Amino acid sequence: MAAITYKDAGVDTAEGARAVDAIKEAVRTTYTPEVIGDLGGFGGLFSAAAFKQMEDPILVSGTDGVGTKLELAKRLGDHSGVGIDLVAMCANDIVVCGAKPLFFLDYMAMGKLEAGFAAEVVASIAEGCRQAGCALIGGEMAEHPGTMKEGDFDVSGFCVGVVDRPKMIGPQLVREGDVILGLASSGLHSNGFSLVRRALTDPLSDHDLNCVFMPNGEKLAPALLTPTRIYVKPLLAALDAGLGIHAAAHITGGGITENLNRALPTGLDAQIKLATWKVPDVIQQVTETAGIDIYEALKTFNMGIGMALVCSPEDLGAITEHFLAYGKVYRIGEVVAAEAPDAAAQVLYVRK
Repeated sequence: MAAITYKDAGVDTAEGARAVDAIKEAVRTTYTPEVIGDLGGFGGLFSAAAFKQMEDPILVSGTDGVGTKLELAKRLGDHSGVGIDLVAMCANDIVVCGAKPLFFLDYMAMGKLEAGFAAEVVASIAEGCRQAGCALIGGEMAEHPGTMKEGDFDVSGFCVGVVDRPKMIGPQLVREGDVILGLASSGLHSNGFSLVRRALTDPLSDHDLNCVFMPNGEKLAPALLTPTRIYVKPLLAALDAGLGIHAAAHITGGGITENLNRALPTGLDAQIKLATWKVPDVIQQVTETAGIDIYEALKTFNMGIGMALVCSPEDLGAITEHFLAYGKVYRIGEVVAAEAPDAAAQVLYVRK
């Protein structure tokens, strides 16, 4: 019997080495002074010397993936934004307590490794890291013949950040009468795509999917793949400036209904006025095609609000002005004592 090599079994280590070479420059663009060494070691090294200046440094971590948005990216042959989505899902999660993202690691599994494709995805991850201000200090590219088909891939990652305990924000700071601001999303972000595909894109042929225009004249396909907005830098800048942000909620899976709840203490609810912001056209297109009502949509999509901020009324003007420099800001509600909602009002009552 002839010898069977690892390559014969479907794993090409030489292509893996070419892939590592292809991603080195993109990875290095994310490095901060705290990064020690270079790509290729067994572990990523990051200096914690800056923690010594903190009273009580708390490490904060988050992990996530891109979800079934990847399936649409594969179908359209556009992977340029999936890495930004990946970083956003993790970095936006950890910044809501006031943590600065420090470093990121990714894991990419493929049916067959192709260096050029891997470099495209990692370049997108590196762009996400630059937007979040964190370093991409390591990762893994795994070839899984027999488990995944050629052309299949999945990507996940995790982010680690730090916050000084006295500067943490969260439910413990929220008070009745606080105002809730909504920071505009860039579109669907990376949630609800199983419904998007089932209701909207799966019934379309590849040709139609690439040719369909929304009522506003924008093409549907690129609107669906618009990368998730990363809110890290503007939020950290606001906190560093001492603006009165008491808590924040990243509006991801579960929509406004479930995620804003995480920013509230027991005994307080959020009263959200539904007509106070513009729902992006691409989200309206999906919800109308799916035939779901507004309350189901609010549990599924961000509906145009990617991050919600619970703010001191006294600082509302300064906070609004600060975030307007980065995008649209809406006053969407307030924190109220827990009680029965007014059924006649156009209000979403987010209960704790």
